[in-house]
Amino acid sequence: MISRKRKTKIIATLGPASHGAREIEALYKAGADVFRLNMSHGSLEDKAVHIKHIRRVEKKVGRPIAILADLQGPKLRIGTFQDGRVKLKKGQNFTLDLDVKPGDETRVNFPHPEIFKVIGKGTCILLDDGRINLSVERATPKAIFCKVKVGKKLSNNKGVNLPHTVLPLKALTTKDKKDLKFALEHEVDWIALSFVQRPEDIIEAKKIVRGRAGVLAKIEKPSALGQLEEILRAADKFILHLAR
Repeated sequence: MISRKRKTKIIATLGPASHGAREIEALYKAGADVFRLNMSHGSLEDKAVHIKHIRRVEKKVGRPIAILADLQGPKLRIGTFQDGRVKLKKGQNFTLDLDVKPGDETRVNFPHPEIFKVIGKGTCILLDDGRINLSVERATPKAIFCKVKVGKKLSNNKGVNLPHTVLPLKALTTKDKKDLKFALEHEVDWIALSFVQRPEDIIEAKKIVRGRAGVLAKIEKPSALGQLEEILRAADKFILHLAR
């Protein structure tokens, strides 16, 4: 048995190069305490194999090894472009709308009409993991007119983040509920809930989990800070995700 007296825990995310029992054992011996299964990628069949290998290593080393299933959470994405990508320049106008036609340098489809209702002038919109920064000039039920604050190349189906806006979306999507059911059936130790905005997100997950695993809140949106104390009281643990 490996003795570890440190209080800080190291979480290792398993990927294509680290999914085998030999690799998992090497990571554990190198210091990993928790193995994270990223439910955003790969199949549930692959995850089942990962869990089997982790439990085999756990039995071999004679020490508990935690498994954390990290749920994807709600994902907002733009549509596609005529040429696959465009280049946005600082100061130009750019529109997100409900038009399903391929986009160009002036606009692109944003197939999330529920979001248009909570957008106001000055709202910050980040595209492609924050590489592009837009500021809302005006919004209607069908279009969001923006000014580019930080520009760059933008390609098809990139992610959209509204860091300071509480979105009318639940933290658990249909996919998340399926993944959560799988994780509980395979007796993982922790469930990580992504993009938590309010304590109700944690409460909903806990009603499904029913004490079979710990529920960890991922604080990824500044808007969650307004109810941080309530979120922390509802969750078993939390992670503060520092975006670039």
